[in-house]
Amino acid sequence: MRNRANVAEDSKQNGKTSAPRGRAADKPDANTPKPMSAKSTIDQPINVWLVEDNHSFRQTIVRVLKQSQDLDCARHFSNSEAALDELTRGAVPDVILLDVELPGLNGIEAVQQIKSISPSTRVIMLTVFDDHEKIFKAICAGASGYLLKTSPMEKIIESVREAYIGGAPMTPRVARSVLDMFMRNAAPHKDYGLTAREQEILQLMTEGLIKKEIADQLSLSYHTVDTHLRNIYTKLHVHTRTGAVSKALKERLF
Repeated sequence: MRNRANVAEDSKQNGKTSAPRGRAADKPDANTPKPMSAKSTIDQPINVWLVEDNHSFRQTIVRVLKQSQDLDCARHFSNSEAALDELTRGAVPDVILLDVELPGLNGIEAVQQIKSISPSTRVIMLTVFDDHEKIFKAICAGASGYLLKTSPMEKIIESVREAYIGGAPMTPRVARSVLDMFMRNAAPHKDYGLTAREQEILQLMTEGLIKKEIADQLSLSYHTVDTHLRNIYTKLHVHTRTGAVSKALKERLF
């Protein structure tokens, strides 16, 4: 009978190695990448805070969040001040769901303070309001997303995950509002056919200069400035100095 040394030597010469038997054969190599979950690619649950003054709605959101294995709603508050107090104590959540209309410090004001204390925390506005002004203010204050409370719970949960990885979750209506805002702001200035001199005079008017001061600054006669002003009014379809200045500022004519 051949001994074990002969078998091992034969296997080595044939370029084969015997696979280890037992449970060790099923153990993955340390360098083998682990499969990722479709919902989360992190080892620890996403730490979520909720700031909502409606008790019933707050409890509903908390319950849904806790049912998700990759999310952990460890803390929830009925006002911004309590959440900010926890932040100043050193607690740092990954994502905060924040209502806009809150007693005391409102959500939009709270966003700025949250981001100043914890810049890495992602803030999602969760509210019944979808008007342009509130959306714009929230985004400018540092909000990462803006959802309506009428959104399905699945959408809210998925938005937390999206915000955590750097996304900007929004409901379709909110996204449409944001696009409309940017389209208006990026719209090309209307060409009223003002000459270079008329534009120059109009800009001085927006700075508060009167006819005589404009004439002195541009080394023109008073009557020449008056003629230019008449032409400006005609081209802008206004009848007063106030109307011309207002239109120039509103439409950013220069």
